Amino acid sequence: MFRSTGLLLASVAASAILASSQAMAQDTGPYTLFNPTPTDKMRDFNTDRPTKSNVPYTVDAGHFQYEGDLFIHGFDNTSTPDSQISSWVIGNPTFKLGLLSNVDVEVNFSAYNSIVTTTPSTGASSMVSGFGDVFTRFKVNLWGNDGGTTAMALIPYVKIPTAPLGVGNRYAEGGLIAPLAIALPAGFNAIVMGEVDYLKNPNDDSYHANFPALININHKIGESVTAYAEIYANWSTHRDVRDIYTADFALAWSPMPNFQLDIGVNIGLVPAAPPYQIYAGIAQRF
Repeated sequence: MFRSTGLLLASVAASAILASSQAMAQDTGPYTLFNPTPTDKMRDFNTDRPTKSNVPYTVDAGHFQYEGDLFIHGFDNTSTPDSQISSWVIGNPTFKLGLLSNVDVEVNFSAYNSIVTTTPSTGASSMVSGFGDVFTRFKVNLWGNDGGTTAMALIPYVKIPTAPLGVGNRYAEGGLIAPLAIALPAGFNAIVMGEVDYLKNPNDDSYHANFPALININHKIGESVTAYAEIYANWSTHRDVRDIYTADFALAWSPMPNFQLDIGVNIGLVPAAPPYQIYAGIAQRF
């Protein structure tokens, strides 16, 4: 366990250092955490929600942003034989701080998790609950932060195992996310995102590679509402982890600058995926 965890942390740290070095070499802006971007020079407000996609745009240097789920509710009666799983997450914030014009640091955790598993054939049920794992990551914009038809970023991350067993697996994990944004005709926008994860095996202490990917199409409806449609896939290299496919839909409403409310649903397309997951979220920039 410790050797695997050390390799994980070293590899993700190396990715972060390399990406940050490249970004700093390309960064031509004068703004930093200690010399914040003036309000009149701040970029458009962007969030890594409401769907599973991440945007390639960073928080402006010296500015703070929070975003996250107010709640997530999921129901699963297909992935495990003779089991019904009802889950709730209450409070799932991500806190972001702009370090440079194209680098921010982010911390995410879930404040309360509840998972109730019922066996229909016997009526027996069990429950686990508690604080979730903590995720730390850097987002490094490679190009397009300040305009253009495309933009791309690298997002190395590490999961710190703070959740109790059953809510989490008590192992450190990590990976690298690469979102690409593309401006399409007629006001549509797309995000194509690939990811590689280094995850603990389900039945032993070793690790395996995991490859999520998605395509997201979004479009504004009027001045303040954006609609999202997304196809998500998760492919695992471990024989005991089944592939997952979902169709995700969401609406985001910005009633004022630097503030957003959203709702969404993720619909499972295969038995390995929960049939549905619903959520509502909030985001604000300072």
